[in-house]
Amino acid sequence: MGALELNLQDLAAQTLEGMKRAGFEHAQVTAVHGKLDELGIAHNEPSLLRSTESHKLMLLGIAGGRMASTELSQVDREAVQARIASLYKDAQSAPQDEANAVSSGQHARIVQGPQQGDRELLAAKVKELLAFRAGETPRMMLEEGSCSHQWQRWHTLTTGGSDLAASIGCYSLSAIGAAREGSKSSSYNFTGGSADELASQPAQAYFGLADMMRESERQIDTQPIGGKFLGDVVFTPGAVSDLLGWFLGQLGDTQLISGSSLYQGSVGEVIASPLLTIRSRFDAPGVAAISGDAFAAPPVTLLEQGTLRALTPTLYGSRKTGLKHVPVAGGWDVVAGRTPLSEVIGGVQRGAIVGRLSMGNPAANGNFSGVIKNSFRIDGGAIGPALSETMIAGNMAQMLKDVVAISREQIDGGAQRLPWIRIANLHFS
Repeated sequence: MGALELNLQDLAAQTLEGMKRAGFEHAQVTAVHGKLDELGIAHNEPSLLRSTESHKLMLLGIAGGRMASTELSQVDREAVQARIASLYKDAQSAPQDEANAVSSGQHARIVQGPQQGDRELLAAKVKELLAFRAGETPRMMLEEGSCSHQWQRWHTLTTGGSDLAASIGCYSLSAIGAAREGSKSSSYNFTGGSADELASQPAQAYFGLADMMRESERQIDTQPIGGKFLGDVVFTPGAVSDLLGWFLGQLGDTQLISGSSLYQGSVGEVIASPLLTIRSRFDAPGVAAISGDAFAAPPVTLLEQGTLRALTPTLYGSRKTGLKHVPVAGGWDVVAGRTPLSEVIGGVQRGAIVGRLSMGNPAANGNFSGVIKNSFRIDGGAIGPALSETMIAGNMAQMLKDVVAISREQIDGGAQRLPWIRIANLHFS
């Protein structure tokens, strides 16, 4: 370990001792050092090239069962002591909760991804992406975007003896914009992601960027769906991400503690199509296998061929509910199927390929209705025109059961690796 990590460890250790002296019975301290190299894109042109460096401390303390937490970017001794004192006062006014606790006995050392950024590579990737736009999709206006290298090293210590450290680097590339022709315009569209490298392919080949720009041009002219009917949708990886987010929420603290999770007592039961498997990917680009509550996070399978294998309460959620604690980090893989994407789409007699859903939170029972954006009609297995003001309605939990095909192709966005998924029986209007 280098001198910098020793400094982070020392800073965390000194701060932890300060919290104990202030009266905290249990505490968690994370010292962070980060660097960012980033080249922006604005209105189809390269914009600001910037490099930033930051330090911060994240503190969590518990006294008498009362917990408070804070972050500070000024990490000199006087500033840290002053913040610890104010944090102790904050804790005294917090509600007492016996479930408050910090991790104990956890140890991890993780070094992952490119530790140094290559600014020339960032410039080359932005140049490639803008050249592709100008040559292949000239009606596409990239309003904003960026290519960056992010690196972060941190060290976490707790009064329970946990000692976890990571040094994670990754490249990221993203773009947002809309296609325009005269007075007509497509909806805004977006894609991006993180990777350990950006050198092996053209910029537009990463994260579905080329498809996003081509499809945006095809979305300048739109048509209504043409009536109300029950049909199929093919969710693109962007829309699958929304479905995955809802599912993960059902397994986490908020829903479990409130007792509103649809899956609270369903571990071991079939809750989804046998085609569907969801696994952790805690070694994904930009991800470290350490949970937010300072536990090493071993691999976990949430859904195995439709059977629910685990809920994911934090330590706090576990102590509140009595459920088994399952630490998780931020990387997930919806496992690819065996069906080519062309056949996933070709099997739809009437429906749509959905880029993203625009809607509020689904109801507690999973019911939802929303406008599909960046989407195309499918008739007889063939992709038709882009859609305008088309709504679909259904139930999120039922959609997991009604998955009838999963593509063998995926888009690897780093923290999420997602396929295209065909789902039956959605109400179109």
